[in-house]
Amino acid sequence: MINQLQDYNPSGVGEINGNLLGLPCDYNSANLIVFAVPWEVTVSYGAGTANGPQRILDASVQLDLFDFDNPDGWKQGIFLVEIPQQIIDKNNYYRDLAAQIIERLAQGKLLTDTPDLTPVITEINQASQQVNQWLFAQCQAAMNQGKQVAVIGGDHSSPLGYFQALAAKYSNFGILHIDAHADLRDAYEGFEFSHASIMFNGLKLPQISKLVQVGLRDISHDEVQMIDESHGRIVAYYDPIIKQKLYAGTTWIELSREIVNHLPEYVHISFDVDGLDPKLCPHTGTPVPGGLELEQVFCLFRELVNSGRKIIGFDVCEVGDGEWDGNVGARIVYKLANLMDLSHRK
Repeated sequence: MINQLQDYNPSGVGEINGNLLGLPCDYNSANLIVFAVPWEVTVSYGAGTANGPQRILDASVQLDLFDFDNPDGWKQGIFLVEIPQQIIDKNNYYRDLAAQIIERLAQGKLLTDTPDLTPVITEINQASQQVNQWLFAQCQAAMNQGKQVAVIGGDHSSPLGYFQALAAKYSNFGILHIDAHADLRDAYEGFEFSHASIMFNGLKLPQISKLVQVGLRDISHDEVQMIDESHGRIVAYYDPIIKQKLYAGTTWIELSREIVNHLPEYVHISFDVDGLDPKLCPHTGTPVPGGLELEQVFCLFRELVNSGRKIIGFDVCEVGDGEWDGNVGARIVYKLANLMDLSHRK
């Protein structure tokens, strides 16, 4: 497919051509390369997020392309690399193995009581590491060609290889993390690369100087302690406290600017959709009552751009296997693509 964006009618009917939004561009002509990681091996509650990339792709072609923040954002060229079947196959195989371990833990058995599972856990951890290495190589190759990069999960373990690629390029960047969960657990349920461990693993990268988490409302004692003892490297905005401040009269714009002020110049946005009110993501893996409205989150992202900070990348994870979930997920991906483009042009 050659670049046909110059003659493309953004008001026309979206074409089903295997690309996000039906845009007529390919890897070489697009500025933003999106990688799908259909991986949810370690999910501990609801499954289906491995189908999130396909749901987003299917829904994206019915979106109108006018964006209020960046009306010409589509002109940058956005290309979704083909969803990798080999990762889908590996996910299905290892998901069945992991489910057996999670079931035993749910029955009150400890990993130390089941030594026969140790080789299985090791194999799952190695498979997850291989996915991380694959994504690292793909993202680094695209960035070396001057491309912007984004990732669609899968569960929230999906973008770790992307974090590592960003760390190889940027010596200092922050993560703005939208989530109901802190994801700061060390090898949750024995899985080194658990969906609940993505930020714990990300913080092993010294280049990530700040992690600002927004919407947290389902969190462990150990995670709160880790946040409190991080010496400001992790800043948490808990959903109940956000709501209490809003009820007391603080405006969301004020809070958004306060949140943004914690971040350095370069920012990656990591968006777990369960940070939203579950009505927007009913089939996500671990829904939690409460949460943020979609436009509320977009307002926060606008304040990030307005501050002059640069969005250097984003991931959207935990989109469930449902038509509505895909619709909302596609809108998040398109908005972030446009805001990232806008942040660099500003």
